[in-house]
Amino acid sequence: MELEVDGLTTQAKYYKPLIHEFFHKAWRGSRPTWGDFAVEIRMEHIGDPPWMDLDNLAKAILDALKGYAFHDDAQVARLLVERAAGEREQILVRVRRLPDPPAAGGA
Repeated sequence: MELEVDGLTTQAKYYKPLIHEFFHKAWRGSRPTWGDFAVEIRMEHIGDPPWMDLDNLAKAILDALKGYAFHDDAQVARLLVERAAGEREQILVRVRRLPDPPAAGGA
């Protein structure tokens, strides 16, 4: 799943209700799944980067995804959060389910 949020704000708490509302309206009837996930969050900015803690941004976005992509953010086995200069101000989120590990057993 890929999600793009246009614009930036220094208030990370703004993103949780925004993304949650999107999923509530656009993903009706979808069900989260179990397993491990990788989540990549990229904040792109123009000029000087906004003064925002990336860990707060990650927490807000993971909380918003909970119940839609996965049941709980404890399922996130890999998390990459970065900020970089871009052509416009936006937040890009990529979520993918990781393959299940091979079943234990011996030969």
